[in-house]
Amino acid sequence: MRAENRGTAQAAGEGWMDQADFVHMVRMSEHASAHDSQAYRRGVAAFAALGYAWVLGCLMLAGGLVAWLLPQLLHGRFRIGLAWGLVAAVGLLWASLRALWVRFDAPEGVSVSASEVPALFEALERIRQKIQGPPIHAVYLDGEFNASIRQTPRWGLLGGAVNTLTIGLPLLMALDRQRVLAVLTHEYGHLRGDHGRFAAWIYRTRLSWLRLHDSLRGGENVASVATQAFLNWYFPRFAAKTFALARQDEYEADRIAGRLLGREVASAALVEIAVKSAWLQQEFWGDHWRQAATAALPVGPYQALRAQLSLAPESGFAREALRLALARVSDVSDTHPSLRDRVASLGSQPVLPEWSRRSALVLLGDEAARWIAHFDSQWCKENASGWKQHHAWLGRVSERAQVLAAARATAHAGELVEEATLRRQLDRHADVRPLYELALQRSAEHPAALQGLAQTLADGDRIALLPVLQRLWDAGHDHRYWAARTAVAELETPRPGLAHDAAALKLWRERAKQALEAEERAWEELQQMPYFSQIGRHDLSAFELGEVQAELARCKPVSRCWIVTKNLREFPRRRAYLVFVELPGMADDDRYELCCWLERSLSLPGPALALWAGEAPTLEEIRRGAFEPVYPSLQA
Repeated sequence: MRAENRGTAQAAGEGWMDQADFVHMVRMSEHASAHDSQAYRRGVAAFAALGYAWVLGCLMLAGGLVAWLLPQLLHGRFRIGLAWGLVAAVGLLWASLRALWVRFDAPEGVSVSASEVPALFEALERIRQKIQGPPIHAVYLDGEFNASIRQTPRWGLLGGAVNTLTIGLPLLMALDRQRVLAVLTHEYGHLRGDHGRFAAWIYRTRLSWLRLHDSLRGGENVASVATQAFLNWYFPRFAAKTFALARQDEYEADRIAGRLLGREVASAALVEIAVKSAWLQQEFWGDHWRQAATAALPVGPYQALRAQLSLAPESGFAREALRLALARVSDVSDTHPSLRDRVASLGSQPVLPEWSRRSALVLLGDEAARWIAHFDSQWCKENASGWKQHHAWLGRVSERAQVLAAARATAHAGELVEEATLRRQLDRHADVRPLYELALQRSAEHPAALQGLAQTLADGDRIALLPVLQRLWDAGHDHRYWAARTAVAELETPRPGLAHDAAALKLWRERAKQALEAEERAWEELQQMPYFSQIGRHDLSAFELGEVQAELARCKPVSRCWIVTKNLREFPRRRAYLVFVELPGMADDDRYELCCWLERSLSLPGPALALWAGEAPTLEEIRRGAFEPVYPSLQA
């Protein structure tokens, strides 16, 4: 849950270091840490000192050059070489001072005080005393489903630290008091003891180097270029060498939460967060934006969240969300371990817990209603333009669905599937099963109709589901992984009155493995450079493009977007896309996060790789190779 730097993986992705070399260095750091933890920490400290030595060395060199050159010029010995040398020295001095005094953006959210929410501050003080941690200097509330603690330099690289805790209002709605305290203890655990102070210092240093790298990007003077060249070499190696430390710090913070609140409470909090986070992304936000079909003015989400997060997730959704969360493995893209590894480190089993019955909003006392109203109002203001555009778009969706319904008697399978898709965009619970069944009457092995039919079958109806999945498997390669994954999930779930079918499960697991290998080859092909080979103009229909444009309009950092099709040799008939976005004024770690979010969230009819205009590819390369932008639209 910590706001840990995810620029580590990007250090390789931006061309600073080859990805294979980065992964190798991470594995070496993990091995060194496991073999001799103290020696590993000494090595990390020494490598961190190298960065400080560079900055201080540049500062001393620049100061010495200025002290020597300036008197020369002031005493009438003007030479063009001396003047240029002074300019370079002043530039180096400025770059060195910037490195020592890196500025950070203020936390997002609203600052709260002990007088406003005394119960919360009393709980934090009890945690601090029990783990003997440093004071928290500021506490913020925001609208995210998250909690994070951030330690930023007070006076630059050589100064002290400011500890800021940010708590998401939805997190307080979703978990009971004990589980929220386990989360807060985890966050506080990053700062405890000597090991915590060392890890926090390394974290601050990593954050400072990344911010300095971003601030110097594009600088053309000699000092900026030299410092940038050093950081291009130094930062990815620093990130790789400190990766094991950051990963260990996450495990240790979990163990502290387990000791203080109980390991079952800590592990239950992790699982409940994973399931409810998936519910927010996959169900709540889509349903909330669907209200724009009938509401012309934006509706705040937090009052509804308060009611819905207090309910237990639907059992089928919860099982599938947990299965997918447990399938993820720890990798070098994030210092956070996977859910499975975190729960195992606590000595618990990754099972669905008893859901929280009473929210932790009691920590806000009587102020909870005021904060909910505040964030609802803020959300409506920030999303007024996007809501208006989505309202207009859903109106067009409704009109298109009505046109298709009027022609249903003569419609082909693809049009019936399109109508079903549009109706589910308007209402996730719409009964569209008859449309998929009619489509299959007109085209018996239509893949999208088979997939749609499988999705509309009642949860647990294994007798009906498996034959449909078999037909989908036989219909072609494009949907095989989805079919196999769905079959495995069903066969692994105990059903009353149904015997365990070991042979069928073994068959579908083997199929899932084969299909996953094909999917991985396709994903590697999608990421393969050069990006502009095997591409073509996007094949989105007017309605598909309109939906994507409406989603991009709600994503404020995106100023322009290009979408092209990528022809995959692994799946020649699959619709796959490259999405290029221009994201001015953002740090690269934030750009990376946003591109990952776009890959998951854009309503494209196939897999997509999102890339921002930077060093690879450059904005000029995108302009030349990606045709015209799709957002803002040319008609706007």
